[in-house]
Amino acid sequence: MDAIFEVLSAAEAQRVTALYTPLADAVRELIDATIRTEAGEDVVADARSAIEAVTESLRQKTRPVGVSYRVDGARPLTLGNAAIGLGNPIAPPVIVHHDGGGRCWSEFILGAAYEGPPKLVHGGVSALVLDHMLGEAASEGLSKPRFTGTITVKYLRGTPLGRLRSEAWIEGKEGVKVFARGTISDDSGVTVEADGVFIEPSWARESQ
Repeated sequence: MDAIFEVLSAAEAQRVTALYTPLADAVRELIDATIRTEAGEDVVADARSAIEAVTESLRQKTRPVGVSYRVDGARPLTLGNAAIGLGNPIAPPVIVHHDGGGRCWSEFILGAAYEGPPKLVHGGVSALVLDHMLGEAASEGLSKPRFTGTITVKYLRGTPLGRLRSEAWIEGKEGVKVFARGTISDDSGVTVEADGVFIEPSWARESQ
């Protein structure tokens, strides 16, 4: 089934991104502070009241869940994506760079909000990042609709919180299937690796 897109001009996309990215950045800082704070009761009570008031003001005008932006028919502007969404405070965010030939990479920071075992990244967060990175490679920069069929994640050792790097690439194609691989690394080398099979949906095949 096709996604629902609101088409924006390049100028409007730039305006929307510039408006909502700093808000999401501020909320990311708030999330980190909320997790790590040892403030007293009065400070917490005041913060809660202020946050509730801001939340109510932001909810006065919202767009439906499931609506994304597309810029003049080009790559989607995925502000709400859980991995790369510049407008989504729970996204690190992962900024993906494409080198061509089905290869991409990203350097990003995973802080306190992504902790599993003490001082280590939650395994599910590593899987989220790799699923997206492999998908970016397989879809050639989200330019072709190819979605995760299966993904296998292998944890080689604990991934420390902090600055990390992920790489992904296409290993092969077979009909409507694209095979991709990827890794997450810290300064000492690879911590997690993944293999995935990505499928071109039937509606995309029918429109060709």
